[in-house]
Amino acid sequence: MKVAMFAPLWLPIPPVGYGGVENVLAALVPALVRAGVTVELFTVGETSLPNVTIRSLYDTAQYSSIHGRMYDSLPLPIAHTLFAFNTVRAAGDFDIIHSHNAFIDLLPALYASGLPPVLHTLHGPPFTSGTGTAKPAEMADNRPMWREIGKAQPQNLSIVGISAALMANAPDEIKPLLLPPVHNGIDPAAFPFQHHKDDYFLTLARVCPEKGQVIAARICRKLGYQLRIAGVVGSLAQAAQVRKELANPTSSQHPLVDFQYFRDEVAPYLSETIQYVGDVGGHEKLALLGGARALLMPLQWEEPFGMTAIEALACGTPVVAMARGALPEIIQHGVNGFLAKNEHEFEQYTQQAGNIDPAACRQSVETRFSADRMAREYIQRYEQALHRSPR
Repeated sequence: MKVAMFAPLWLPIPPVGYGGVENVLAALVPALVRAGVTVELFTVGETSLPNVTIRSLYDTAQYSSIHGRMYDSLPLPIAHTLFAFNTVRAAGDFDIIHSHNAFIDLLPALYASGLPPVLHTLHGPPFTSGTGTAKPAEMADNRPMWREIGKAQPQNLSIVGISAALMANAPDEIKPLLLPPVHNGIDPAAFPFQHHKDDYFLTLARVCPEKGQVIAARICRKLGYQLRIAGVVGSLAQAAQVRKELANPTSSQHPLVDFQYFRDEVAPYLSETIQYVGDVGGHEKLALLGGARALLMPLQWEEPFGMTAIEALACGTPVVAMARGALPEIIQHGVNGFLAKNEHEFEQYTQQAGNIDPAACRQSVETRFSADRMAREYIQRYEQALHRSPR
């Protein structure tokens, strides 16, 4: 089987630090190759993966434009996507396209001719339809888009989500296009197991209201615990950059919701014991994950999956999370972490993190969230998409 894998253009694979979809692909693509699949990866030129042909329109990652105005930034992913589809159509020898480039990849898949079947992985954010669906306040209503996709009745497109939680509120119009979800996975061997833990807790995520870092800071200050807050703030990745922007009242970063959240709600808690350490990657990220007493995920939205959760578990680090989104599909309460219904429970479970066996955390990833398991399930989805396609 020959697969054209469409990645976003914002970051290289693997990413240096932040990068959810890119981390998934950094695990999935090598696992598919190990399973005998030929993969050509459409990404940016900085990407480097063994035994994979890299095709790129842009030499470098375009993350600096991701927060730009729509009319400024949208031409970039459109060009990247059209380059990928045009290349596949010209080649004529691909069995299937596996796309990950958010909603942009859906449009050519609906109407373009001369293409192999398309399997589109929906990584999020959640659908805005359905009662009780929490979404970021600034997220536009996406129901009209899904209705029109359903009306197109594409026979060459299949959609798969990364969790049952994400797909629970899928609009009726697209349900004929859906295949069973596939959980994300990682290569456990890439995450060193660490039984002994240091005396700090960790949050590792984009700093924004949906991730709830202020709750972790509030609880850790109340309990006298050390906390490391890691992740990008808007387009800023370095702690020194963030400190500089905090000291600059005329900064262009101030209008961004994520920066305002950090400045107004998280930064007041910073101290010698509660520290913002910036975005992390490589050995620094692994050291932080492995040494933490627990990864804290006080989520304030329906998380589509949560890559950092399985990365922490692979290192033997338990996860304390709000029982929202896909976290109940990852966390086995009392076995590899705890699931809280509210902030009061979250505080109680944070104090009990030491009761979790690090070996059980590691085992939960090896048996349920490995990259090889993810690859096997995606090969099954490829076969399902090929079977249902008129081609």
